[in-house]
Amino acid sequence: MSAPILWIVVPFIAGVLILLFLRERTSPLIGGTVATLLAFIALLFPIDTALLLGSVSIKISPSIEFFGRSFALTTADGPLLAIIYGLSALWFFGTEASGTANRFVSLGLMIVALLTASIAVEPFLFAALLLEMAAMLVIPLLVPTYQKPGRGVIRFLIYQTLAMPFILFSGWMLAGVEASPGDINTTLQAGTMLGLGFAFLLGIFPLYNWIPMVTEESPPYVAGFLLWVLPTFTIIFGLGFLDRYTWLRTSPQLSSAIQLAGIFMVASGGVFASLQKHIGRMMGYAAIAETGLFVLAIGLRSTEIVNVTFLLLIPRGLELAVWALALSIIKRKAYSLKFSEVKGFARSYPIATSALILAHLSMAGLPLLAGFPARLALWQELASQSLVLSFWALFGMLGLLIGATRTMAVLVMVEEDKAWELKESWMQMTMLGLGVIGLFLLGMFPQILQPFIKDLPSLFEHLGR
Repeated sequence: MSAPILWIVVPFIAGVLILLFLRERTSPLIGGTVATLLAFIALLFPIDTALLLGSVSIKISPSIEFFGRSFALTTADGPLLAIIYGLSALWFFGTEASGTANRFVSLGLMIVALLTASIAVEPFLFAALLLEMAAMLVIPLLVPTYQKPGRGVIRFLIYQTLAMPFILFSGWMLAGVEASPGDINTTLQAGTMLGLGFAFLLGIFPLYNWIPMVTEESPPYVAGFLLWVLPTFTIIFGLGFLDRYTWLRTSPQLSSAIQLAGIFMVASGGVFASLQKHIGRMMGYAAIAETGLFVLAIGLRSTEIVNVTFLLLIPRGLELAVWALALSIIKRKAYSLKFSEVKGFARSYPIATSALILAHLSMAGLPLLAGFPARLALWQELASQSLVLSFWALFGMLGLLIGATRTMAVLVMVEEDKAWELKESWMQMTMLGLGVIGLFLLGMFPQILQPFIKDLPSLFEHLGR
C-alpha cells in the first residue's frame, strides 16, 4: 500500500460510495470513522518504514505515479495527515447534530482528499489545479438543491478561479528568477503575480468581501468547514512556495508586504466584526481576522515561522467547528441570525449559546482558551520585530472581543419571567460539550500539541533553519 492511495484515493472513493449508497443518518458515522482511522494510521504507522506485526511486515511506500505526475507523502507528513483527518472526523461526526444534508460528509471527504493531493503532487505547481477542483466541489454544499446561488458563492468561485492562472504563471516566472536573480523586472513581475494569486485564494484585503456574504447566505456548518479547510491547505501551499524559492525567503520587501497585508486583515476583520448585527457574518469576519494572523506568521523574519503557523492552524479547526455547529442549531429555530431574531436564545439554547461565545472568545485570544497560546507566540515574535504591528494585531483582537460581548448581551437579553429550557438534543449537547472541553484543554495545556507540531518543520527544507 502506498501513502497517496491510502490518504488520497481511499477517502475520495469512500466519499463517492457514501454519496451514492448511504442514507443521511448513517453517513456521518461512516465518514467520521473513515477519517478517524486514517488519522490513527498516520499517527501510528510511519511512512516508508517497515514495521513487524508478529510475523507480518508492513510498509507504507511514500509515492506513486499517476498520469506522469508523482504524488509523494513522506514520514514528515504523518503528523500533518493525523491533524487534517482528525479535525475532519470532528466535522463529519458533527454533521447529524448540525442538521446538514448527507452530501456534506461525502463531498467533504472528497474535498479533503483533493486538498491532501495538493500537498503531495510533484511538480508542486499542480497544487493550484487541485485547489481549484476542491473549491468547485464546495459549491454543491454551499448552495442547497434547486436554490439559486447567492452573490457570495459566485464571488467565491470567481476569486478562486482567478487565483489559479496567477499562481501557475508566477511559478513559471520564479523559475526564471532563480536562474537570473539580478533581473529586477522579472523579479518584480513574479512577486506581483504571486501576491495576486494568493490574495484571491486567501481573500486578502480587500478581496474578502465574499466571506461574510457566504456566512450569511449559506448553511453555517458548511460555511465554517469552508473557512477551515481551504485556508489551511492554502497556507501550507504558500509555505511551500517560500521554502522552494530563495528569493522569496530572503526578500525583506516581500516580507514587509506580507506583514502589511496580514495586519490589514486582522485590524479590519476585528473592526467589522465588532460592528455586525448578524452572528453569521460575525463568524466570517472573525475568520478573516484569524487568516490575517496566518499571513502575519508567514511574513515573520524568524526561525519560528513554521511552528507559529501550525500552532495557529490547529485550534482554528476546533474553534470554527464549535462555532458553526452552535450557529446551525440556533438557525434551525430562528428565522435568520440577525440580532433581532436571536434575542434571548440563551434561555432556550443555553449549551449552544455558551459554546458559540466560548469559540468566539477563543478566536479573540482570551486566556485559558485554545486560541491564546498561538496568539501569545505570534505576539512575542511580532514584538521583537515591530511594536506597531503588535499594537494593530491586539487592536484587531479587541474588535473580536467587542463583537463577542455584543453577541452575548443580545443572547441573554430577555424578560425575567421567561423560563430556562434545554432544547438541544443529546447529540448536539455531546458534540458541543466535547468541543468546549477541547477549547479549554488546548488553552490550558498547549503542550498537548507538541507531539504533533515538533516534526512539522521537517516538511520544509529551508524554512526556520
